[in-house]
Amino acid sequence: MTDKPLAGRIVLVTGASRGIGYFAAREIAAQGAHVIAVARTVGGLEDLDDEIQASGGSATLVPADLREYESIDRLGAAIFERWGRLDGLVANAGALGVLSPVAHIAPKDFEQTFALNVTANYRLIRSLDLLLRQSDAGRALFVTSGAARNPLPYWSVYASSKAALEALVTSWALEMQSTSVRVNLVNPGPLRTAMRNKAFPGEDAQKLQHPSALAPEIARLIAPAFAAHGTLFDFPTGSATNLIG
Repeated sequence: MTDKPLAGRIVLVTGASRGIGYFAAREIAAQGAHVIAVARTVGGLEDLDDEIQASGGSATLVPADLREYESIDRLGAAIFERWGRLDGLVANAGALGVLSPVAHIAPKDFEQTFALNVTANYRLIRSLDLLLRQSDAGRALFVTSGAARNPLPYWSVYASSKAALEALVTSWALEMQSTSVRVNLVNPGPLRTAMRNKAFPGEDAQKLQHPSALAPEIARLIAPAFAAHGTLFDFPTGSATNLIG
């Protein structure tokens, strides 16, 4: 096996300025890919770029709010003009939203959470589908949550948005079965991230795994050699569930 299994690949990572996305992008670059790093926070992207360059890798930084959907269209067009293909997508960006009784959720909060967790991912699929098909082994990986299948009181916005994401991605996976593109989901489980801290402020974060622990698994799931399709991978247990039969 090559030391750099992603050598020569072009991989887009959303939510790349911190947490899971940051460390996934860093690992993917270390494995030889050119990373297109997308996030709202410019400072976090610059820190990522510094680390990637220091390790001999390369990245293109794209400061963007994925809820401004036209920016996704422009990104797809720019990738086509520069490379003519996309080899990997790690759709990691997401929002917790508010933890609240359903009847008390403000419409704006509900809509903003779905805008990022669901609609932005649909827009990514819409803009990047053809580019992934142009790759000899296009790989798309979406970050979900156990909350999608195990909703809790007050978690309705986040849980329902992740359930919708899983349905969206599973449908797309079914549509892509006859292509060389492989589409999968990963549940990170509890990791030491800002979102987790917001959801569980009294939790001892030091008892949780660091998000960098997940990064090698994400890189494995988007590698050309990885052939599973329409599968949900559960990082805490190491189990895999086929979603498309």
